[in-house]
Amino acid sequence: MIFFINIKKYLPFLVLFSLISCNKTDWRENFKEVNKSPFGTFIVFNEAEDLFSTNDVHYLKENIYDYLFYHVESDDYVNYICIKSSAYKLDVEGLTYLLNQVKLGSTAFLSLNYFSEHLKDSLQFTTKNLDEDIYSPEELKKLNGTLYLENKDFKNQPFLYDRNIRKNYFDRIDKENTVVLGTIDVDGIKQPNFIKIHHGDGAVFLHTNPVVFTNYNMLNGRENYVENLFSYIPSGDILWDSQIKSSMFTNRDNDKKDSIFKFFLGHPSLTWFLFVSLFGLLLFMLFNARRKQRAVPIIKPLQNSTVEFAHTIANLYLKEADHKNLVDKKITYFLEKIRDKYLIDTNNLNSQFIEKLALKSNNDLASTKYLINTIIALNKKTECTDVELMVLNNMIEKFFKK
Repeated sequence: MIFFINIKKYLPFLVLFSLISCNKTDWRENFKEVNKSPFGTFIVFNEAEDLFSTNDVHYLKENIYDYLFYHVESDDYVNYICIKSSAYKLDVEGLTYLLNQVKLGSTAFLSLNYFSEHLKDSLQFTTKNLDEDIYSPEELKKLNGTLYLENKDFKNQPFLYDRNIRKNYFDRIDKENTVVLGTIDVDGIKQPNFIKIHHGDGAVFLHTNPVVFTNYNMLNGRENYVENLFSYIPSGDILWDSQIKSSMFTNRDNDKKDSIFKFFLGHPSLTWFLFVSLFGLLLFMLFNARRKQRAVPIIKPLQNSTVEFAHTIANLYLKEADHKNLVDKKITYFLEKIRDKYLIDTNNLNSQFIEKLALKSNNDLASTKYLINTIIALNKKTECTDVELMVLNNMIEKFFKK
């Protein structure tokens, strides 16, 4: 199965990442399908229908347990995909239900930083994460890595990643039922990070570096690795789990924890205290709801924000690096001030104009001539540098100091 990801239409994201400074970009790993930040999965999520063009892609808006229970028959074959840091909403009962479906011939593809103990025990594998104590974006940025695929078409072909690649790999596997499909370089030794575990009539694909599916790597020439990973998924309907909701039936952890109200209602004396307190609160609100004199609002005088506005506009032009626009405005302001202050016509900047301007402004003829010739030259240009802008500004300020 061959996939093609159309990265061209996502090039604006790449431009955006390069233009926005690091302190304004959210570099946290969120793996959210609706998030366009570097480490969201917006691109691969929206390309899923093209990646699996022969299959029907269903985006789960309910827990996988609830979906399988209501919509999937025991003889239906599906392909389940989950790309997250940890699939914490896939609890023990939901995972058991999913593995039972895999036994009947379905496929599960999970790319996670952390696998649950129940999944490890069920499929007989363990993992080792040498960077499990690293969480901050600044520290993760330093973690580069090299990944490999064991397929003969890609064997020994390195896939280089420049950040957020944890040394996370499978430490122990059941070799009778497991095939190593990919590895990661850990201190010069190739360790398995992508495996296929045969489970009944189906298979479970496990991958330890979900960051490879994020927008950052999709836009930096590493989409081929993701295409190769997905090529192992057989034909069939795709269930893409965005981990939106917990199960309505299996998530009983919160039910086991008694709420404070349940504790109060479990003791008669506390129950009466609760009801008396609520009744007293209602009486207080009832008698205190009468109309009261409104507080006289303090109206602050309008502030002169001219300087702040000028700074804002200047910063805008500076950020856009539109030096030509600023040069034109400086020249327009200069000529307007000449007309207003010295009553000189500025339509023709000839030698007579220069002599008259030098005489009325008390500037020497040479410097005045140099200034006007500079203005004429800059007017003819289509682009200007920041150096030319600064030189023009200094010349104009020096001219008016006379």
